[in-house]
Amino acid sequence: MEKFDYAKAGVDIREEEKAIKALIGKIKYIRKGLGEPILMGHYASVVDVGIGLAITTDGVGSKIMVAEALNKYDTIGIDCVAMNVNDLIAIGAEPIAMVDYIAIQKPDEKIMGEIAIGLEKGCEIANITLVGGETATLPEMINGVDLVGTAIGVVEKDKIITGEKIEVGDVIVAIESSGIHSNGLTLARKVVEKNGLSYKDEFDKNKTIGEELLTPTRIYIEVLDVIKNYDVHGLAHITGGGMLNLKRLKDVCFKIDKPLKPQRIFGFIRELGNIDEDEMYRTFNMGMGFMIVLPESEAKKIGIGKIVGHVEEGSGVYVKDLRIDL
Repeated sequence: MEKFDYAKAGVDIREEEKAIKALIGKIKYIRKGLGEPILMGHYASVVDVGIGLAITTDGVGSKIMVAEALNKYDTIGIDCVAMNVNDLIAIGAEPIAMVDYIAIQKPDEKIMGEIAIGLEKGCEIANITLVGGETATLPEMINGVDLVGTAIGVVEKDKIITGEKIEVGDVIVAIESSGIHSNGLTLARKVVEKNGLSYKDEFDKNKTIGEELLTPTRIYIEVLDVIKNYDVHGLAHITGGGMLNLKRLKDVCFKIDKPLKPQRIFGFIRELGNIDEDEMYRTFNMGMGFMIVLPESEAKKIGIGKIVGHVEEGSGVYVKDLRIDL
């Protein structure tokens, strides 16, 4: 049976990292004074405008191709909002507003109207305002549609959470995802298509494969209350790279020895693609969409999520007995 991984599907995370370094390595100019950066290169960046103004940008990615296959666009706006506001929350910022960018092959009233439904719902959940945006009709560049957002939030300058406070002995609390979210869709699509399946085929008795893949990304707005009331040392939005996102916080050893049970979609993808378990945890959220790192005494009070692991001396990311960061 053919064995799949993310690189074989067309997305090589290591090559992507090299390309990003080539880009940012040549962008050196830094503004001074009002608007001077406080934090760069994290889930979101922060500039100093008296208070910390956090900013981030992200898109829906190839999840849109599933929407196109089903001609169903009314939830991808939620994903666009979620991918941005979750990254703001992951540095301790409260999201307040965003703008969107839609690139489309040709004007389509139905598609635009359905995208707007999701954007409105996502903004309501996240308690933010969509203050503007841009639509570009690009028939020679775009085959279909692409959806991207940029969001801003606010955070007190002394309350930015980067992970630097993480200590040996801290625990890792995982909050359940709603499903695949908006990462790893290229691999998921490849294994579905290579096995001759249709997105309209039944996944369970009430949902098709495509409908399951289109389940909107969860917006973790409740984490703001945890940040305000407890001693949080680190936050991780589990996006592209799966559990490797923990490495963005601090060079310590993250051990996830009691992971949440992944939703059925992950087992379905793994079986179809003959994908190794460590590759699954390097690619998908595996049922754990957001993580909070904090002292165990605090973790028992926060009222959300489940303790799935802890921080040890050393380096690396482990899920059960698998080291996934090599």
